[in-house]
Amino acid sequence: MSALSALIRRDIRIALRVGGGALIGVFFFLTVVVLMPFAIGPDLALLARLGPAILWLGALLASLLTLDRLFTADHDDGSLDLITMSRTPLELSCAAKALAHWLAAGLPLVIATPVLGLLLNLDASATAAIALTLLAGTPALTFIGMIGAALAVTLHRGGLLLAVLVLPLSIPVLIFGVAASEAAITEPLSFGAPFSILCALSLFGLIVGPFAAAASLRHGLD
Repeated sequence: MSALSALIRRDIRIALRVGGGALIGVFFFLTVVVLMPFAIGPDLALLARLGPAILWLGALLASLLTLDRLFTADHDDGSLDLITMSRTPLELSCAAKALAHWLAAGLPLVIATPVLGLLLNLDASATAAIALTLLAGTPALTFIGMIGAALAVTLHRGGLLLAVLVLPLSIPVLIFGVAASEAAITEPLSFGAPFSILCALSLFGLIVGPFAAAASLRHGLD
């Protein structure tokens, strides 16, 4: 446990330092939300109706933007080989790195959601509901993206492959995230079903993601 906690603290420090990439996702998220009113126009009712989809799509793209840093830096400086050969199971190390990535890059997106919701003419209860769905769904994006990052880490120009692999697998998370957000705003009684599925997707990613990523790293580094 001490090795895993040290790995989490190390990755968070690296992500938060200058050029670490943790804030890139937040700035991209902000850019997407700010540009949407200019693209859609001054129709406030339309902005409020599209608000959940805009916030979820922005969070999905922002999380994808920082996934390439999950294993690339460790591969470049050789520390990925040490992590692979350590006595700590590689599956647990992958889960720890995914948790650190979510704390540094995913959680700030959830925190920024209530503020950005104001730009889309969403009230406080609506933005709180969307933030709750993002809190439940963004871990799934991280664990799914970890699989693609592990596959692409040993490939030249693997960033494009990462996007091709991760985006189709992230569509169910996007669908149920938007569905849960819209249900919380318009039909609170039907909120439970899509939100439960969203939580199940995150739990499924937590179980499958570390094993798939570890297998990919072992195969790619052989």
